[in-house]
Amino acid sequence: MTSFEKHEELKNKIMRGLELTDERLLEFKKQKNSPLVVLRRNKIVKINP
Repeated sequence: MTSFEKHEELKNKIMRGLELTDERLLEFKKQKNSPLVVLRRNKIVKINP
């Protein structure tokens, strides 16, 4: 396995971990019925799930 392949594999694992974190965060917010706070167009916005 070359260093490029190792780098790509690590990148893919990190990206999958971030996707999984997003999914779990949304599930948690829906269960607790709490707003999701995000930054849109330089403004803080609360979104109800």
